[in-house]
Amino acid sequence: MYRVLAAIGDDEERAIEQARAIADLPRDPAAMAVTLFHDFTDNTEGASVHQVAAVRRAAEHLEDAGIEIEYAESSGPAAEEILEAAADLDADLVSLAPRGRTPAGKALFGSVTQQVLLETDRPVLVCGAGTASG
Repeated sequence: MYRVLAAIGDDEERAIEQARAIADLPRDPAAMAVTLFHDFTDNTEGASVHQVAAVRRAAEHLEDAGIEIEYAESSGPAAEEILEAAADLDADLVSLAPRGRTPAGKALFGSVTQQVLLETDRPVLVCGAGTASG
């Protein structure tokens, strides 16, 4: 089984684009399992990964492609949580869909994608990096 950890944010369009990229991988969909992962930065109401609209949209697309779906969530520093989840899952691939930020925004706020790329020993699929939003 080829295991993919897909870190899904809140943006539904990026999540759909990410799901399409995963479904387009040159793998038999029946031999793939995708864990849709969402990191909550402030989850005072106790929301679940299943309640995140972007996660639901990605799941719909992947299920339509015949790919097995699993779910995971965390609350903490996003990059660290993604790296830990990938290790726990023993993921063959990590998929990210970063927000488009200006160079100044990246310098001021850091980049989850950059940290994951620098600290993982796993292949990373970056989807929609050219899309600028929020």
